[in-house]
Amino acid sequence: MSQHTSKTLTRFLIEERRRRADENTDFISIVNDVRLACKRIAVLIGKGALAGALGRTDATNVQGEVQMRLDVLANEIFVRTTEWTGQLAGMVSEEMETPYSIPAEYPRGRHLLLFDPLDGSSNIDVNVAVGSIFSILRCPDGVAEPCEADFLQPGTAQVCAGYAIYGPSTMLVLTTGHGVHGFTLDREVGEFLLTHPDLRIPETTSEFAINASNWRHWEAPIKRYVSECQAGAAGPRGRDFNMRWIASLVAETHRILMRGGVFLYPRDRKDLSRAGRLRLLYEANPIGFIVEQAGGRASTGREPILEVTPASLHERIGFIFGARAEVERIESYYRDYNDFEFDAPLFGTRSLFRSPA
Repeated sequence: MSQHTSKTLTRFLIEERRRRADENTDFISIVNDVRLACKRIAVLIGKGALAGALGRTDATNVQGEVQMRLDVLANEIFVRTTEWTGQLAGMVSEEMETPYSIPAEYPRGRHLLLFDPLDGSSNIDVNVAVGSIFSILRCPDGVAEPCEADFLQPGTAQVCAGYAIYGPSTMLVLTTGHGVHGFTLDREVGEFLLTHPDLRIPETTSEFAINASNWRHWEAPIKRYVSECQAGAAGPRGRDFNMRWIASLVAETHRILMRGGVFLYPRDRKDLSRAGRLRLLYEANPIGFIVEQAGGRASTGREPILEVTPASLHERIGFIFGARAEVERIESYYRDYNDFEFDAPLFGTRSLFRSPA
């Protein structure tokens, strides 16, 4: 076993605290609690149908989506594992309509935990990799009982973010603002070991991920980018591209971290009342933080994802991330041509003449 694989996540976190002794690093204890929550979820998922946890419930979450049994169980595991430790002032998740208040019998901390307890849960019944995503923010000074407004901080305010992926092996990938590191769960000893230090997204790629069934709804910049990729070696990009789509944000992110690529889930015309599909606070922001720390770029197409100021807990947004050069190319297409009727109408394509009725 090499030197870096013998380092446990617990040791990594202790060393991180020592290196940053002059900073407020109480959030590191929260990562240790999240580690335990992810181990418990991994055990539950690993049992599959044997645990009687597959299938749907009769309930819906705040977004109106039918909850899978594992959604509910994973959310409960996150809450029960982290609420009592004294590091949190409050938490919120995809499965909770309003912020969760830490019970009065437990001490309060100075941080906020935001999480998607089970990303990609629609894939559970077909045994495809799923994951958990988390983000940690500082609670505003003087706030004892955080309300919704206290969670509405831009992604640049995150002090830590990470995800667990439950696949052939269970991994926990995280950043504390000093690079990205991956830990693999050794099931025999029950501990996460450092196996992927200092992860970096490859600068060049010939792979992109998008749900092509939404082509008719896409904005012109996205159609242009995908068309150029599909044209292959004979097209303007001068090389062949492969397309991937897993329908699990964690799985897509992990593939891009491991071997490169770009992910696109843009705003489109399918539902003009939404600015996108993915949730800003507990999906796009934590993944964006990880991607940027790994040398990639995360964007809405129009602006850096981490600079967006949230308007609500469950706000949705368009999300594009991956190899920096590819994302910057897509952003340039948004700057050069945008005909999206409900976005910046003053700068859309216009004519002096009205079309005949």
